Amino acid sequence: MGSHPINLALRFLLEMAALLALGVWGWQKSEGWLRPLLAFGIPVVAAVLWATFRVPGDPGAAPVAVPGILRLIFELGLFALATWSLYSVQAVTLAWIFGTVVVVHYIFSFDRILWLLKQ
Repeated sequence: MGSHPINLALRFLLEMAALLALGVWGWQKSEGWLRPLLAFGIPVVAAVLWATFRVPGDPGAAPVAVPGILRLIFELGLFALATWSLYSVQAVTLAWIFGTVVVVHYIFSFDRILWLLKQ
């Protein structure tokens, strides 16, 4: 189920929403010249890390190969950080919705989680 097109589309949307949430947090929690730097810089750094550290055999190239458990921890950490970011900027309902959708996505991706744990 983890590689079902609908689940892959949901995963992509969650990744984009996480980057957006991090950018909103950077914008809301800073002022002056730091505001655009954090609003754009944090999502860019997160996206670069997301694309760089991969498990061999996962879709896409693996510039820096990491064990599956490390990748899973990284993914969950980024989604948790995005959820916290939304909560931190007073978007509590949105944080709950985002966090719940992430959990549902990972429930439906149990086969991918098992695969990651074996890598």
